[in-house]
Amino acid sequence: MLKKIVNNTLFRLVLGVITGLVLGNYLTESTIQVVLSLKYFTGQLIFFLVPLIVIGFIVSSITKLNQGSGKIVGFSLLIAYLSSVGAGLFSTFAGYQIIPNLSIPTSVETLKEVPKILFQLDIPPLFSVMTALVIALMLGMGILITKAKELEKIFDQFKDIVILLVNKVLIPILPFFIAANFAILSYEGSIEKQLPVFLKVILIVIVGHFIWMTLLYSIAGFYHKTNPFKLLKHYPPVYLTAVGTMSSAATLGVAVKAVDDSKVIKPTIANFTIPFFSNTHLCGSVLTEVFFVMTVSQVLYGTIPDVGTMLTFVLLLGIFAVGAPGVPGGTVVASLGLISNVLGFDEAGVALILTIFALQDSFGTACNITTDGALSMIVDQYAEEKV
Repeated sequence: MLKKIVNNTLFRLVLGVITGLVLGNYLTESTIQVVLSLKYFTGQLIFFLVPLIVIGFIVSSITKLNQGSGKIVGFSLLIAYLSSVGAGLFSTFAGYQIIPNLSIPTSVETLKEVPKILFQLDIPPLFSVMTALVIALMLGMGILITKAKELEKIFDQFKDIVILLVNKVLIPILPFFIAANFAILSYEGSIEKQLPVFLKVILIVIVGHFIWMTLLYSIAGFYHKTNPFKLLKHYPPVYLTAVGTMSSAATLGVAVKAVDDSKVIKPTIANFTIPFFSNTHLCGSVLTEVFFVMTVSQVLYGTIPDVGTMLTFVLLLGIFAVGAPGVPGGTVVASLGLISNVLGFDEAGVALILTIFALQDSFGTACNITTDGALSMIVDQYAEEKV
């Protein structure tokens, strides 16, 4: 039992936060150099992997869109994207209304100055994140259209390698990267003042999840001409399983059984949509990430990104979410390049996002897979009318 707790990613991230906060209070000008070097090296490894994650996940996901009817697949992908983007826009609007009223202190006048790093090892990425995204989209669509099965197998194997690198390299070094960043923030003297804000933000985001779930099931019930509660009443075990496991994959079997027991959706549709949406529909994670990046921007940089920047971020994040499942905190991990390139976050901002996202990851996952039932109702009715 103890070994299972120690090996849990969330436990390690929280331990990294606590270690960093405590350690930062005892660092001197000389010892902070060791922490700065650790942060730089682990950060370089993480950002080197980001373009590989983008290509590995997105190409493989696109090549799987040849399953079943083309119309149903295309429609399913469209509504999954629209739901994620809609959740992101809803979160953006809420962020502009709520975050300025959270009384977040942004003064940096009393912060202790961090010395310059003495040692750094550069590990530049093979290409930029935007280049990786364009390559992934072009390769994925090319393989799908030409039915290049051998290339599809190669990219499936490449995705397996990327997952291995994430699980064996990225995830293990994350606690050290986060601990180093929090130690530096603690050394500066700013982060302790912000902790109550993040607890409030997590609660706000969970409320947002339930609002979005209610909206999607209301739309689904209206379009399907069926009381959505006939399906939704079978979902509490699914929600609780997702909260407990933090994994859509681990919850998939429970979700399939819940939909089957409800008799609301035709089995031929549900057997495709439930697994499909578990890999392409991450509205809860997108809603969470958008609100969190706005909060972190206010905390660390004293301002929320402008509307144009947030719209760009949300629209691109919806694409990244399609290929994100398969790793803990998949959405935020796959979109690290967006966070740094589009929003301009530095390593401290990225570390803070990774940490608070991990603290609520189970609730985001639960929202994702619970709302899959609503989208499946919509696809079921679409198939009845159009196919």
